[in-house]
Amino acid sequence: MGKSIVQRFLAIFGSSVIGIVATFLATPIIVRILGSSRYGDYAFMLSVLSILMLFVNAGIYDGIRKYLKESDRPEQWADHVFGFYTRVGVVLATLVVVFLVALVEGGFVERYLGARFDLYFLLIAGTVVTQQAFSIGRSTLMGFDREDVSEKLVVANKLSTVVVGLGLITFGYGIPGLIAAKLLANLLTAAAGAVVIGRFVGYSHLFSVTPDDFPRRRLMTFNVMSIGLFALFLSIKHADILLIQFYRGSDATGYYKAALNLAEFIWFVPRIVQMSLLHSTSELWSEERTDAITDISARVTRYSLLFTMLLVIGLSVLAEPTITVYYGPEFRPAILPLIILLPGAMGFAVARPILAIGQGKGAFRYLIYATGAAALVNLVLNVVLIPRYGIVGAAVATSIGYFSMLIFHVGSARAIGFDPIADLRLPNVVTTMVVAAVAIVLLSRVIDSVVLSFLVVPPTGFVIYWAVALAADAVSVDELRELRDEVPL
Repeated sequence: MGKSIVQRFLAIFGSSVIGIVATFLATPIIVRILGSSRYGDYAFMLSVLSILMLFVNAGIYDGIRKYLKESDRPEQWADHVFGFYTRVGVVLATLVVVFLVALVEGGFVERYLGARFDLYFLLIAGTVVTQQAFSIGRSTLMGFDREDVSEKLVVANKLSTVVVGLGLITFGYGIPGLIAAKLLANLLTAAAGAVVIGRFVGYSHLFSVTPDDFPRRRLMTFNVMSIGLFALFLSIKHADILLIQFYRGSDATGYYKAALNLAEFIWFVPRIVQMSLLHSTSELWSEERTDAITDISARVTRYSLLFTMLLVIGLSVLAEPTITVYYGPEFRPAILPLIILLPGAMGFAVARPILAIGQGKGAFRYLIYATGAAALVNLVLNVVLIPRYGIVGAAVATSIGYFSMLIFHVGSARAIGFDPIADLRLPNVVTTMVVAAVAIVLLSRVIDSVVLSFLVVPPTGFVIYWAVALAADAVSVDELRELRDEVPL
C-alpha cells in the first residue's frame, strides 16, 4: 500500500475507533431503556434511513471524492464539481422529504406500521436533509486530502449523537429523541464543515451556470451507476431486517439486530480500507498502473482476511457471554444467529476493499453483476427461510448472501483487470485459522469465570493468533516492518 493510502487509513481509523467505542458504550443503555420491541422499531427506522440515503446521496459521496482527485483538470474544476454535486444533492433531498411527508399526511405510515411511526418518519425527513449536508461536506474535505478535518467532524458527529441521544431517551423521549439527536448532530457538524470548505471552493459556484465543457453526463452516469450498485449493496445489508419486521414483528427484529450489530463489528477495518482506496486507486487507474493496483489489492485482501478471521474466532468463542452481558439475558435468542452470521460477515468484509478498487476505475458493469448476483442469493434465501425459521433462518440466508459477495467480487475484479487473490496464501491462512481456533477454544474452556474470559481470552488469543500467522507465513515479519515504516510518525 502506498504511503498516502496508509495515511488516509490512519486518519479514518482514528475516527472510526472513537465512533465504535461510543456506540459500544451507548448501545446496551439504549437497549435496556427501549426494550427489545422498541429497539426493533428503532433498528427498522435506521434501515429505512439507510435506504433513503442511498437515493438521496445517489453516489454523490463517492463522486465528489473521485472527481476532485482527478488530475490535469481545467481551472476551477473543483469549484464546478462541488457546485454541481451540491445542487444535485439539494434537489434529491427535497424530493425525498416531500415523499416522506406525503406518506405521513396520506395516512400510509399509520395504516401499515402504526400511528407511532408518523413522528419517526417526519424526524427521518429532517435527518435526511442534515445527513446529506454532512455527507457532502465530509466527502469534499476528503477529496481535498483533508481527512484530518473531516474525521474530526465525524467524531464530533458521533459523540454528539450519542450524548444528546442518551440524554433525550433518559428523559423519556424514546425513539424520537434518538432520531432528533442524529438530526441535530448532522446540522452542527455540517455547518462546521462548511466553514472549512469555504477555504477551498467558492460558494458562488453553487448559483452559477456550469460551463458547457463540464462533463455533466459522465458525472451523472457515475451517480446513476452508483445508485444501482449501492441499491443492491444495501438490499443485502437491510433485506433481512425489513423482512423480519414484516414476518415476525418488533421483538424478533430487536433480537436479530443485536446479533447483526456484533457481526458487523468485524467490518470496521475493511470498511475504512474501502473508503481509503476509492480516491487513491482512482489516481492509479488514471495512470494505468495496473501492476501496482494488483499488488495493493492482493495485500489488502490477505490482511483483511487475516484480521477479520481473528475477530470471527474471538466473537464465536465469546458469543454467549458477549450477548448476555452486553445486551442482557433477555437477548439470549440472539446467540445462535450471531454465530451463524460471522462466517458470512467475514466474506463481506474482505469483499469491501475489492469493490472500492473496481469502483475507482468506474467499472460499474462488472460490480453490478457481482453485487446483483449476491443480492439475489440473499433475497431469495431470506424470503424462503424467514417465514419458516425466523431469525435463525435470516442468519443462515444472510450469512450465505454475505459470503457470496466475496466469491462474486473476486470474479468481477479479474474481469476488470486486477487479481485480489494473487498473494492470498490460502494454505497458510487456513493453517493459521485452524491452529489458532483450536488453541483459543481450548483456552476459553478452561476458564469458568465470565469476567476472566473477557480479560484473558482476547489478549492471549491475539498473541496466539499472530504468532501462528507468522509461523505459518500467512504474514511475514518483513511485511509488518514495511507497514510500520509507512506509518507517519
